[in-house]
Amino acid sequence: MEVAIGLLIPFLGTALGSGMVFFMKNKINKKIEKILMGFAAGVMMAASIWSLLMPAIDMAESQGHIPWVTASSGFLFGMIFLLILDCIIPHLHRNANKEEGLKATIKRETMLVLAVTLHNIPEGMALGVTFAGFLIGNVGMSLAGAMVLAIGIAIQNFPEGAIISMPLKSDGMKKSKAFFYGALSGIVEPIGAVLTILFAQAVVPVLPYLLSFAAGAMIYVVVEELIPESQAGDHTNLATMGVAIGFVIMMILDMALG
Repeated sequence: MEVAIGLLIPFLGTALGSGMVFFMKNKINKKIEKILMGFAAGVMMAASIWSLLMPAIDMAESQGHIPWVTASSGFLFGMIFLLILDCIIPHLHRNANKEEGLKATIKRETMLVLAVTLHNIPEGMALGVTFAGFLIGNVGMSLAGAMVLAIGIAIQNFPEGAIISMPLKSDGMKKSKAFFYGALSGIVEPIGAVLTILFAQAVVPVLPYLLSFAAGAMIYVVVEELIPESQAGDHTNLATMGVAIGFVIMMILDMALG
């Protein structure tokens, strides 16, 4: 039951963030959007270090592996994996030029949801790996640590859900439909987490690689999407402060509770 709740926490964060569209009057404020993007990037960076890479190093060491080899190789494979997905799956970056017309708008909405859904793959994977580590009793993985990661991803998903639903509303979509698409983008996380748990239970020796793999995938999302978009245009200093606040909050959560 605790694991099931933990797997649903990130999806709840996405749904709550998407629900902000019901309080939206017109378009999302650019300053708020910058802060949200920066905050999400900071949370993901801290989660990659304290919730993924450090436990991966501890687990590799306990298994008699060379820790830096395990962590670095898994991390690089995670980056490469997301790079390949990014190239194969067509999606639209949030700051891409917008075409005119209803057909283009529908395509843009679809690509936006697909882009964020793609981003949620490594988060679901990371969550599944940490809970799998707890379930099979591996060193360095605890229920508290897994819950901290789930809460951290939920915190990061809140602005992400808002970043999806609010622009869709700005494009003329109904609030209820914009909320549905925003929340739908987060469903891949619990599904991916469950599949990863089933996979991880069968291959216990490679859990450290999976942890570092998930960290690399998350960092790819930060570097490829969140940071460039948060630093484009005006109010970049707000995005930078958002990164700092998100990083510190996630670090405190992990060190104090994990």
